[in-house]
Amino acid sequence: MPGSSKARNPRPGPHQQRVLEAIGVQVWVPRRASEADVSAPALVSLPTTEPGSVQSPVQVKNVPAAGTDSASCAWAALEAEVATCTRCALHETRTRTVFGTGSHQARWLVIGEAPGADEDLQAEPFVGRAGQLLTEMLRAVGLSREQVFIANILKCRPPENRDPKPEEAKSCENYLLRQIDLIRPGLILAVGRIAAQNLLQVDTPIGKLRGQTHEYGAARIPVVVTYHPAYLLRSPGQKARSWDDLCLARSIVAPV
Repeated sequence: MPGSSKARNPRPGPHQQRVLEAIGVQVWVPRRASEADVSAPALVSLPTTEPGSVQSPVQVKNVPAAGTDSASCAWAALEAEVATCTRCALHETRTRTVFGTGSHQARWLVIGEAPGADEDLQAEPFVGRAGQLLTEMLRAVGLSREQVFIANILKCRPPENRDPKPEEAKSCENYLLRQIDLIRPGLILAVGRIAAQNLLQVDTPIGKLRGQTHEYGAARIPVVVTYHPAYLLRSPGQKARSWDDLCLARSIVAPV
């Protein structure tokens, strides 16, 4: 059942402030007493949340596989299977499959919707403008791309970047399930409506899925939902809400 965990946003340090400014989240600093308006207190414009207890970060330890060699073989076999997949019609129009990238011992698993044109050519998820923004978003909470694993609901690009069809998502589902089983992440960050609705098996609008902690699978992996970076590029006014989501995720599972 979805939870309702929320966290207060701490004031960012100098490095985080630079990163937040880079991704377009405006940060206000308190004015000096001589400049302050006596009728109104100085504010920090980071997104605020309702008062409540702050969840302590969970120090999740990576659970190693039964053997390094066997885990490596499992990853190689799965990637080879994806590369030659013909389970749905998308194999007829793809350039390359997009398996996923990052650490096999990642605490955070980032799941998006489907490859776009750049990803289809380079066989790597989130490499275009949206990918650059995702990289900055992760950096804002102290993570590099190499520390997380990034995957998609679909492993092949839908023509014209249309939404995945239900049968296409179903065809790819087993691949993602096996990736999750191999990684055993402490947290899943679902970016975008399609990813969130497919993972949680709901048709709830993304605006109502945000701001709370959901659970995935028998292992009850915490899931935090946020906007897709491509949407944030079109709607920069929503970036502050995505920062809220990242702070919630960080409060559940510390990046390091």
